[in-house]
Amino acid sequence: MGLSLPVTRLAAAALLLLLVPLVTDAQQKAGKVPRIGVLAFTQMTAALQEAFRQGLRDHGYVEERNVFVEWRAAEGRTDRAKALAVELVGLKVDILVAIFTPAVQAAKDATSTIPIVMAPAGAPVATGFVASLARPAGNITGITGLGAELQGKQIQLLRELIPGLTRVGLLINAADPFAKSFVDEAQAAAKRTGVQLHVVDVRRPQEIDAAFAAMTNQRAGAVIVQGVLTASAWQAGDLAVRHRLPSLSNLKQFAESGGLMSYGANFTDIYRRAASYVDRILKGAKPGDLPVEQPTRFEFVINIKTAKALGLTIPQSLLLRADQLIE
Repeated sequence: MGLSLPVTRLAAAALLLLLVPLVTDAQQKAGKVPRIGVLAFTQMTAALQEAFRQGLRDHGYVEERNVFVEWRAAEGRTDRAKALAVELVGLKVDILVAIFTPAVQAAKDATSTIPIVMAPAGAPVATGFVASLARPAGNITGITGLGAELQGKQIQLLRELIPGLTRVGLLINAADPFAKSFVDEAQAAAKRTGVQLHVVDVRRPQEIDAAFAAMTNQRAGAVIVQGVLTASAWQAGDLAVRHRLPSLSNLKQFAESGGLMSYGANFTDIYRRAASYVDRILKGAKPGDLPVEQPTRFEFVINIKTAKALGLTIPQSLLLRADQLIE
């Protein structure tokens, strides 16, 4: 009597599981297992790291089985990002995935031949990373974060929270190649809405306290924090409360760390989508032929605990639009 169909399928599945390690071993011995370098300018949270792993799994890649991932984080330091990019190039990674504009710049400076995937970078055309979104041309492609383009929306949210808001502080890292586009868009949005903008440059974490003091002295009624500064998000959130300044950034991590609000692209989605670029490049696609994508999912987060600490009542209109409320 022949095997029944369910038993046959079970046997085939068991055989496949037995063969996977053998195939992997053979790939390793032949040097064919791809090695991906991930360079984050700030620390990646475990959840976002898992999002990239899930993206790889969606395309059939399992870390330590048929792909190796070298994880590196620059902790918000430009010099460290440059050193880590050189280190990853020295490891002969097949692809570099760079998170945030300074990491992309460091990767670009380190290699002109290894494919680089932005995950994301701000204003990639203005910063010279790609020739155009449709035809990147060089060894860089990936996803843009739209951080600058969202400045108008962020100022609108702050004005909805604080009627009559006329002065807003803008906390940036001017060493970031993206900072100029970020400031330009913020100034244009501020001019349209009749808000006066006070830009404060922060290069190192220890300068943040003085930056908040300066914004308080300039009588800023709220502050927008550039996403690249989220390496010190917990400190910025704490200082915003101490200086009685409602705060907003484009990264969810900021609100989770004590900032009042965040509004920006969904980074979980971006990291998963970055894996699709890795897959296509590993299968032979050239980065210069892969169009740069823009975010399609955005998230708005409000930290209710921080609002209470600031003595703020969040309008119902904002509460209803929030994707997440942190109690």
